[in-house]
Amino acid sequence: MSMPNAFVPGRGDLSPENEALVARRARVLGPAYRLMYETPLHLVRGQGVWLYDERGRAFLDAYNNVASIGHCHPRVVEAIRAQVGVLATNTRYLHTAILDYAERLVATFPAELSQVMFACTGSEANDLALRIAKARTGGTGIIVTANAYHGITESVAAFSPSLGSSVDLGPHVRTVPAPDRYHLGEADVGAAFRASVEAAIDDLKRHGIRPAALFVDSLFTSDGVLPGPAGFLQGAAEAIRAAGGLFVADEVQPGFGRTGEAMWGFERHGVVPDMVTLGKPMGNGHPISGVVMRPEVVENFGRNARYFNTFGGNAVSCAAAMAVLEAIEAEGLRQNALEVGAHLLDRVAEICRGDGGVGDVRGVGLFMAVEFVSDRATRTPDRARASRVVNAMRERGVLISVSGKDHNSLKIRPPLVFTRENADLFAEVLGDALKATA
Repeated sequence: MSMPNAFVPGRGDLSPENEALVARRARVLGPAYRLMYETPLHLVRGQGVWLYDERGRAFLDAYNNVASIGHCHPRVVEAIRAQVGVLATNTRYLHTAILDYAERLVATFPAELSQVMFACTGSEANDLALRIAKARTGGTGIIVTANAYHGITESVAAFSPSLGSSVDLGPHVRTVPAPDRYHLGEADVGAAFRASVEAAIDDLKRHGIRPAALFVDSLFTSDGVLPGPAGFLQGAAEAIRAAGGLFVADEVQPGFGRTGEAMWGFERHGVVPDMVTLGKPMGNGHPISGVVMRPEVVENFGRNARYFNTFGGNAVSCAAAMAVLEAIEAEGLRQNALEVGAHLLDRVAEICRGDGGVGDVRGVGLFMAVEFVSDRATRTPDRARASRVVNAMRERGVLISVSGKDHNSLKIRPPLVFTRENADLFAEVLGDALKATA
């Protein structure tokens, strides 16, 4: 699978020591892994919004959604340290950590979503959600957007088209165009998306496949980060439910306060999903994920199937995850995402205004995109320029990546502890990178 901004052996300005590490990786890890950037990073330490390489150089992390509340957050570090010294066990035994966390977590959701099941990764969470959806609906059909990413298990990779043409989509999967306001122009985004979902439902039924679920990342991250207009998901949710399927919101990237406007991305659209899947930032790097759902949705699955995940919901992971929720609340990180995100978006838009290769700047909270085009009139994607900007920023000490099916949109996703000063530095470096790559 090709990956945008991937390191190509033989290229990049690597030190002899890092050349040796690359060779060592290839020898012991095999050919499937990829390294980011033309010149990959050798990271040895992280703190807050900063990552440090083996020479002590600091890089501003404006991309990492895993350490969502900052690298090595002291509250999370101490929670893990304290719990691992007392008890690390699984869900087949009674312990209060999982219950305390589950209650605290579901309290952040609409009242209809009152039960949660735990796993270790977002891929596992989406895999579990699929199993539950099939048990609930009796269907197998899945609808996703054209460049969606939902995970890497065999069943979930089959509805993750962003993995590339070498990873086959399942015959039970239908893709629909992403709800892209920039490319739709004057069209109603919500109506267009609903019509696409209805067409996919009809095609599934025509082939004798009963719909099970519509899975959406509520910020359409892999499709290019598509935040608005708020409310456009309502029609699509109605359409899949009318067809007997479930609406599943994948909040692995939009969730935990990242939009600033709400704790969960789907809340911006005025809909309550049937299931919500969680992952990456849930434990700020400690592996924990979950599926939050309506009780009636899981009733049939729970009655007829045994679910057990050795590490999902273990006491140490729950302690880390509880610390994340506590930090978001105690440190006002959702409000920080709203305020600093608005400042950052304004600065980025201002800097991009005079660049003829920028077609669109969009975002909400601490999640935004800059889309590059070679022709503003035709909105022709410019993947090469986006890649050059990413690598130019990396050379100047700021880390981002790209998104979208054409890999032509900058993916800007800093930790929730980003400050106005961090935002100003980011904007300055972006401006330099735009000039250097024009």
